[in-house]
Amino acid sequence: MHLDLVTLIVDDYDPAIAFFTEVLGFELAEDVPSRTNDGRPKRWVVVRPPAARTGFVLARADGPRQVAAIGAQAAGRVTFFLRVDDFAAVHARLSGAGVVFRAEPRDEAYGRIAVFTDPWGNPWDLLGPTPP
Repeated sequence: MHLDLVTLIVDDYDPAIAFFTEVLGFELAEDVPSRTNDGRPKRWVVVRPPAARTGFVLARADGPRQVAAIGAQAAGRVTFFLRVDDFAAVHARLSGAGVVFRAEPRDEAYGRIAVFTDPWGNPWDLLGPTPP
């Protein structure tokens, strides 16, 4: 058993794909036509970190309730945790790509951490190993 996918509500597919693939370095695993439960066209879009089993379904908001949830999937709490081996390199790359970090990196018992916000307002932890 493993966790396969988590839904991330976004306002539009293509900018979301660009952020995940071009900025975060995820892979576009699937992008195929699909239909809503009531038959309207949509896309089935899945992105994953390289070599990861768990990924995101990028779901375009459908209706006012989902639009209201964009950027607030966890009510302002850090929603997603991206663990990397080379914290300094990834932090520098993301900063250079325009990712906004809320504060300077800091060390916690569980690793080096810096909180950033995705284009929709969801907070993320960038996590790396604790420096020696």
